[in-house]
Amino acid sequence: MKNLKHFILAAALAATLPLHAAPVKDQYWALMARQLFPAVASIQAGPPAALAPVLDTRKKRIDACQGASKCLFLASTWTDEEMDAVARAVPSLPKTAPDGPPIADDGVKAQVVRELRGLNAILQIYGFGTESRYPKIDGSVEKTGSDEFKALVADAIWLATAGKDDPALGLDSSIALAVALIDVNERRDAVAWEPLDKAHNAAAFARARGLDWKRYRYTAIIIPGVGPENPAISLSARGKLHLRLAASRFAEGEAAFIITSGAAVHPKDSRFNEAVEMRKVLVERYGIPADRIIIEPYARHTTTNLRNATRRLVAMGAPLDRPTLIVANASQSAYIESPEFAARNPAELGYQPGTVGRRLSPYELEFVPSLRSLRVDPWDPLDP
Repeated sequence: MKNLKHFILAAALAATLPLHAAPVKDQYWALMARQLFPAVASIQAGPPAALAPVLDTRKKRIDACQGASKCLFLASTWTDEEMDAVARAVPSLPKTAPDGPPIADDGVKAQVVRELRGLNAILQIYGFGTESRYPKIDGSVEKTGSDEFKALVADAIWLATAGKDDPALGLDSSIALAVALIDVNERRDAVAWEPLDKAHNAAAFARARGLDWKRYRYTAIIIPGVGPENPAISLSARGKLHLRLAASRFAEGEAAFIITSGAAVHPKDSRFNEAVEMRKVLVERYGIPADRIIIEPYARHTTTNLRNATRRLVAMGAPLDRPTLIVANASQSAYIESPEFAARNPAELGYQPGTVGRRLSPYELEFVPSLRSLRVDPWDPLDP
């Protein structure tokens, strides 16, 4: 009789539960995947049938590793043939992937290949411990090769395995592995300020709607960061110089907006974000309206200052055929105009983010941005 009562209670409880519980979705992982892999993320919900053989081969290769780290990272790495197969199978997409950044000007197929190369770079840097392009500001939180590093990698593998059914990461288990590696290293660099334009830049973007851009000589003044090396300092002396120069130029009424550009990279693990600190000074010390300032809090180098500022202009609907004005200290301004910088852009980004124009003063350069800036950087996964 007691067993019968237990059976009836268990049956009643089972009847109240869903037959198939929905997979748990990690909002942070979803955001990271959309930011780092916008084109790939857009096809995860329903991969084309043509991809089935490639994905099945990869799954068998990955499963055969049974969680062994070196084997797993090698098996999860995308080969050129596999990347080409994904690129060919992806249907045409709108200019902007769902809830993600704009797709690049050279098409979704080229974008897919760059994103998967970026995924491979994450596996190399945070899985194998390969030195990154910028070792002074990147890499694992633990010393490569140490017991702590090995333990962190093992934990990332367990975390990725636990999240393999996350609906935001459905194309291939390598995506969960890459995002888990970033997660355990606390590298929120690529998404720390999201939703950027709907929250932090909302007032400026609202002002831009319906704006008569022809009223202004420049769509924006771009202020690149020049980070301090002392963790107790929020802005360097040169950074403060940038702000005074930009405020003076903005007061002349020739620019529609100011874009402050710079992440929290100098010194490594700084708690101060340059773009945010610069906007604070412009508002509090120079009285510039907050809705005339756009923050770009992700750029980590002068190359990406210009590239990412262009992305914000595209997002707000500014015309790219009109110039912007770069305001920086004399040495940084001269560097932006130099052959060295012109060579660095294609070497690191794969293209020129725009055209450097005429010089107005030792501190001011005109700059016409390019749609090429929408292309992700496959070799710098934290600032894609």
